[in-house]
Amino acid sequence: MNLMCFLFCFFLNTTAFATSNLRVALILDKGGKDDKSFNSAAFKGATEAKEKLKIYLKEIESSDDAMFEPALRSFASKNFDLIISIGVNQAQAMAKIAKEFPKQKFAIIDAKIDLPNVYSALFAEHEGSYLVGYIAGLKSKSPTIGFIGGMEIPLIKRFEKAYIQGAKRANPHSVAIVNYIGVTSEAWNNPMKAKELAVSQFKQGAGVIFCPAGASNNGCFDAASEMKLFSIGVDSNQNWIKPGLVLTSMLKRVDRATFDIIASTLNGQFIGGIHLFDLKNQGIDWALDDYNKNLFTKDDLLKIEKIKNEIILGKTHITDYYEYRR
Repeated sequence: MNLMCFLFCFFLNTTAFATSNLRVALILDKGGKDDKSFNSAAFKGATEAKEKLKIYLKEIESSDDAMFEPALRSFASKNFDLIISIGVNQAQAMAKIAKEFPKQKFAIIDAKIDLPNVYSALFAEHEGSYLVGYIAGLKSKSPTIGFIGGMEIPLIKRFEKAYIQGAKRANPHSVAIVNYIGVTSEAWNNPMKAKELAVSQFKQGAGVIFCPAGASNNGCFDAASEMKLFSIGVDSNQNWIKPGLVLTSMLKRVDRATFDIIASTLNGQFIGGIHLFDLKNQGIDWALDDYNKNLFTKDDLLKIEKIKNEIILGKTHITDYYEYRR
């Protein structure tokens, strides 16, 4: 979709706002609202807010990174009450537009923008990654585990480092195979490449693969299903995608963060700055449900809960890539 078409469709589909309590714009990244992961979670939270809080919601999917800036500017110029960007790739565009519209309220998931009119929702990904790494090390039939990241950026490196550390906590002999799908935003939506890498890692002996890669991780699930080995989901609860073969999912409650941002704005309690979601406040967790509960013994669950509580209480040191690279 080119810019002119986007703007035309935007104005054509923008309805009268007289009956809306709050006008919210949601800008999704390249993975789109059906990625079953990061964007899907954000869309779920916004849709829940639409239904429960009776807001007006306008969402768009950005097929190209060049769309972020004009989309943000268009929504701001139409005086939307709140504009939410999903994903670190939108940070540069939002920082620019938020400065141009200082009275406008903005929010971004997964990036820090130091402006008073921007709500920055950040997550303790290293906590959740350590925990599912521990689970991988505990349940893998091989000392080898796999990691397939989407776009090779510090955020996903943060997942990688903590995941490997957690696996070694469960099995000191654990070794990791690490690959990345790419270095551009295309990496978030390339399941064929993810499957190729996953098959290669499984053939090299990986018993479990963690694939924080947006819509691309569907390729990891397919590879695990074909080879009857384990994968680990991310962001949303993805246990249902391949029942019995998704060991667990590292929950990153983007849905909750999105809902909370909207609710606080509606209640007149919007506050710019950093808002952290972690294990302690349940913004991060691991998924246990009917699809995977039979994969764990009572002893497994006790061990996992012990590690989780140690992280919450600060008794377990997790190397944070953000600090490590300084």
